[in-house]
Amino acid sequence: MDNFKALEPGQWINKYADGLYAYIIVRIRDAALAEDIVQETFLNAWKARESYKGFASEKNWLYAICKNKIIDHYRKQSTSIVNVSGSDENLYFDEADHWTDKSLPKEWGMDYSQPVEIKEFYVVLENCKMKLIQIQQKVFVLKYMEDMNSDEICKVLNITPSNYWVLIHRAKLHLRTCLEKNWVNIY
Repeated sequence: MDNFKALEPGQWINKYADGLYAYIIVRIRDAALAEDIVQETFLNAWKARESYKGFASEKNWLYAICKNKIIDHYRKQSTSIVNVSGSDENLYFDEADHWTDKSLPKEWGMDYSQPVEIKEFYVVLENCKMKLIQIQQKVFVLKYMEDMNSDEICKVLNITPSNYWVLIHRAKLHLRTCLEKNWVNIY
């Protein structure tokens, strides 16, 4: 703990800046904002260094601050979020809310044990995620990358539970379609 308090900001930057930036950029997708959040993380950590108790490693402590900065960013933006209405689900479901024959989920038949395939898959997934509308991206990131529950996401984004479920459902449908077009069908 004493070594931690003696660290200079330059040491944090050299040791953790690249990792924090990589953590943020896949969640925010804005380089300038990601850089700002890294700086805010270090600034907040420096201000709070005297209260650091050493319960978590230095790295985990900084990443926890960073994660909270990302959530704060989403929370600030929540006032500009427009609830999604209307329906594009007729592309997937019939009048009885059953999958249409054309959109019925199929096995992808992929071998996910191969590191090359896994890496390529995540590149395509990231590109597909970027095609989601902004609010769907945020819900997806908070749910599947930040592992937040639906109540927390609703609170952070200032949306209703029903709006959350529509957003996450549509995000999954759009991601599935994009992955099938850009990943599954090319193999």
